[in-house]
Amino acid sequence: MPLPGPDTHVVELRVPGLIGTTGDNLLDSMGTVDVAGDGVGRIIRPSDRLRRPAPGPVLRAPGRSVSRTLEGYLWSRMTSGGAAKAAWALLFPFSLVNVAQWMLPPESGSRASLALSAVCRALLRVAALLLTMLLVGQLAVISLDLLAAQCLSPGAGCLDGAPAWMREVPAVRTVLGLTPLLGLIGVLFAVASTSWKVNAPRLRERKPHLPGGTLLDDEQETTTLRCLHTVAALGVVVLVLLGGPLTAPDRIVDAVVWAVALALLGFSSGAAALHAHRLLGPVSRAALIALALLLVTLASFAATPLTARVSAGANATVELVAAALFAVCVLFALLLVPTAVVARKAWSALPRRLRPWAGGWAAAPALALAALLGGGFGAGTAIAARHLLDPSLALPQGYTLITLLWGAGLVFAALVAVPAFAVSVPLRRARRGVPEVLHLMETREEDIDDAADAWARAAWERKHLHRIVLAVVLAMIVGAAVLMAVRLGAFDLPGFLAPLSAVGVVALGGLAGALLRAVLTTATGTMRVRHLAAFADLVCFWPRVAHPVVPPSYALKVVPELAERTKEHLRTPDSRVVLAGYHVGGLLAVITAGRLADELDAAELERLGLLTAGTPLQWGYQRAFPGVFGHDGLVTLFGGLDGRWRGLCRGTDTFGGGATTWRHQVAGGELLGIGYLPEGRVGPLEPADRGPHGVLVLGGDHWLPDPAQGPVKGRRWAPGVRRHADYIAEPEWDRAVAYAAGLDGISPVIPEPTRPTGPAPGDILGTPRTGRVVGRPG
Repeated sequence: MPLPGPDTHVVELRVPGLIGTTGDNLLDSMGTVDVAGDGVGRIIRPSDRLRRPAPGPVLRAPGRSVSRTLEGYLWSRMTSGGAAKAAWALLFPFSLVNVAQWMLPPESGSRASLALSAVCRALLRVAALLLTMLLVGQLAVISLDLLAAQCLSPGAGCLDGAPAWMREVPAVRTVLGLTPLLGLIGVLFAVASTSWKVNAPRLRERKPHLPGGTLLDDEQETTTLRCLHTVAALGVVVLVLLGGPLTAPDRIVDAVVWAVALALLGFSSGAAALHAHRLLGPVSRAALIALALLLVTLASFAATPLTARVSAGANATVELVAAALFAVCVLFALLLVPTAVVARKAWSALPRRLRPWAGGWAAAPALALAALLGGGFGAGTAIAARHLLDPSLALPQGYTLITLLWGAGLVFAALVAVPAFAVSVPLRRARRGVPEVLHLMETREEDIDDAADAWARAAWERKHLHRIVLAVVLAMIVGAAVLMAVRLGAFDLPGFLAPLSAVGVVALGGLAGALLRAVLTTATGTMRVRHLAAFADLVCFWPRVAHPVVPPSYALKVVPELAERTKEHLRTPDSRVVLAGYHVGGLLAVITAGRLADELDAAELERLGLLTAGTPLQWGYQRAFPGVFGHDGLVTLFGGLDGRWRGLCRGTDTFGGGATTWRHQVAGGELLGIGYLPEGRVGPLEPADRGPHGVLVLGGDHWLPDPAQGPVKGRRWAPGVRRHADYIAEPEWDRAVAYAAGLDGISPVIPEPTRPTGPAPGDILGTPRTGRVVGRPG
């Protein structure tokens, strides 16, 4: 690392995370202006009163100051604001399937591992195709069956105010039934066609040895999947019109159309499974979609006037697709077991808190949850539509079973989660008492109880929250298997289970209502979309690999543009760049730093630093996505930066605990732990350094006291337990930037608190209880 000279200049490039951050919040400024970008990905700086870019606050050091330029990369327009982006919330089941493929265990390189991984990915693509077919089939039940075939049939008692010609003209009923279906397929095609313009070299090269090195920008693969899903959706419409997939029509022409539609569905499933995106060019894709549209046209003429055959076709199609989806989910879950076992050697030596969730099997419940949500949304919407139109209308028998399953799942979740939060957290707090690390942080006596409660709750949630979700999903999978047996065996359900079906309808209605409310608030303004923004920022992070009908990945735009901006600043010899990301922005900063560490020369790399704050890396993404954020890649990155990766963290933060350290304990009045070393390996760390205001610096992690000791002169004050918020307001932020910039020898001076804190009551430094775990802060 070159010594800082008189012209040394630090560029801090901040990357926001969840909750649709504004420019003012990102830079902690009263005003900002754009200095680069394309309006979607915006590079901003603080502004003066004349709306001109202003210099950032200097890094104060003993005897001198180091100038700093403060910039931010805003990407919130990619996930929030406007009705079009808001509608993406309704694609949650599709997004879950896509996320599940990124949760697969990493390939070990052996033939068995490669073969098992390939089969698992193929099954996920088939499941994604079936989920699209299920959505279209469920809408066909509502539009073609309930509305057009039953409610608008001559002599029906519902919709008495409808014009007579809507009932008497058969072609009108067919058009009314088909229009929502074709509109939905068009919307799905449009969503799958959306992409972001990237003003930098795209991520085309696979680098599995780096964090996020497997994220690639493959538009050809997405284009082919979009074609296959469109063809499959149109094929479902044909089968519904012609009576379903199990019974061929009597007329020869109709039977030919029916057979060709089945062949198209089989081809789409096989092409998706075999990853045949290189075999289908633009002409082949256009021909397939044109053929599918022709089949829909012929089938619509054959089905007019609509009869009970359409109702039978809708019911049979939905139930058969649902059964096929259930079978694929079961097969995927079974094959994922040996896949995870083969990949286990990649993490078997790691402590349990760093190993993948469910031993690398977490993709199976994610896929199952996507299928359950897809089936539940359709069933709940159809039941609600029947109540609005005419409660006497007929629906597929399986819909009652689906709502029963969701009702039982809600009851089970309440029985598991409520006692867990109401009993387990207080018990943990009572058993562990006050974590000794709070005394090391010189926490004020009046804040001890609040801090200890927050530490206990965060530690419990980090350890058990994913287990509760897993238990509920597994219980619902078992319930789905039982109900599938009931449906195939034509058994009658006991009468006492009827209330559970009503509970399921209410639960699904509430979930759908919450999504629609999120859609409305997103469309009316970005400042009212916190919950939807959190959802969108999580699922939109991942490129399309399993399902094309998901929002485009913002990571594929943010990472290359951040890297390009960093390179531009590093071209100035005396500049040092610190990529500073908080929340999910920290993940983007980590991926960008990994890419740059592989591309920059040694002189440029010495002037690059990384700062993460409240980033759900170690607790969440490293465990949920071991093939993307693998342990070895993170160790390599820390070593490549020579330790210039600093992580701000709080023990009260459930999602953003330690990023580079673990196995924390107090011994001899010192905070100890294991973590990444600048030499590019893992090992015991030196005892934590005591920073200003109770901060403990252990390895690359800066553990912040929460609540803070008190107001600090010249800094914005945030009272109370802050958990996952307000990292930028921390006085330690500037010191961590200096560390990341390689200025740790001249760490900035931070003003003293405006009121004395005195010695911590009950200080245990003289009489420590050796080896006690520190509430597992990381």
